[in-house]
Amino acid sequence: MATLSDAARVVVKIGSALLVNRTSGDLRAEWLASLAADVADLRARGADVLLVSSGSIALGRGMLGLPATTLTLEQSQAAAAVGQIRLAGAYEAALAAHGLRAAQVLVTLEDSENRRRYLNSRATLDQLLRLGVVPIVNENDTVATDEIRYGDNDRLAAQVAVTAGADLLVLLSDVDGLYTANPQTDPGARHIPQVAEITPGIAAMAGDAGSGFAKGGMKTKLMAARTATAGGCALAITRGDVVRPLAALGAGARATWFAAQGDPQQKRKAWIAAMKPRGRIIIDAGAAQALSRGSSLLPAGVSAISGPFGRGDPVELADEAGRVLGQGLTRYDSGDADRIKRLRLDQIEALLGHPPRGPLIHRDDMAI
Repeated sequence: MATLSDAARVVVKIGSALLVNRTSGDLRAEWLASLAADVADLRARGADVLLVSSGSIALGRGMLGLPATTLTLEQSQAAAAVGQIRLAGAYEAALAAHGLRAAQVLVTLEDSENRRRYLNSRATLDQLLRLGVVPIVNENDTVATDEIRYGDNDRLAAQVAVTAGADLLVLLSDVDGLYTANPQTDPGARHIPQVAEITPGIAAMAGDAGSGFAKGGMKTKLMAARTATAGGCALAITRGDVVRPLAALGAGARATWFAAQGDPQQKRKAWIAAMKPRGRIIIDAGAAQALSRGSSLLPAGVSAISGPFGRGDPVELADEAGRVLGQGLTRYDSGDADRIKRLRLDQIEALLGHPPRGPLIHRDDMAI
């Protein structure tokens, strides 16, 4: 099983009930400060950290004086618009106290289902992490309707973990893991410390959401675990309503650990290799050798383009003898790819009228 100390890239999901006082609707600033200290410790040992945070609607509801009962879609979106500013500012201040910079990233379900948006999200998160920034990800509640909503941040966190290539996802919850039954109603319920595989029997142990303040329940957490572990990311469910919750987890606090089903990078490459190609890119001998060493595909090594295909589409990679070498997700559509073939990156802007998007296919988006 993975551990927090082993993880190189960690996604942490924070629910509304941890961030916002249930009675007053105020931000729990002291708890957030303790979480920021945990994040600073992880960053100090070299780990990348992404936070998936609920709380904008809960904060905005209190700030606008909206009722504690179910809100209409329009009221929820208005509350999110107001609360998001407060939430982002709170994270910025808490992390700045440790010399860390925060970034706000708002997404919808469409961003993971559309390949072009998925690539944009992945590239943005990767660049932020390379710059040492802590991304704060939340669902874009101000624009999302039911058709384009994740609906809960457990599943959103799992998708972010897979998109970012994380090796650990931590769901901070009001329970310390998975039990054989609901521990609040069944005194005989037993805690399950480790889950190697989510079997039908394991899935049957999950209950529904227990808090009217937060939408997540054990069912959604198991759905998140399926997504994360299938993408090569381990997952832990542990109590978040304690001071320094990540430090507590690292010190052995009770939790349920779900084993990753393989390596995240290997899983991603298998997913790319299984796609139906939309076109073909012919590369020269020098580029073929570079790809065999793990390099990205640069436009200078491209001999010919066969399409049409769009940005983000899967394309075959073949040498000049016609041998298929692999497959990848292209950062350019077929028209632009054809225009920039054989060019160096520093020659592309003058031709296309905008800076290049880097290599034609990044090595992380390629299965050779």
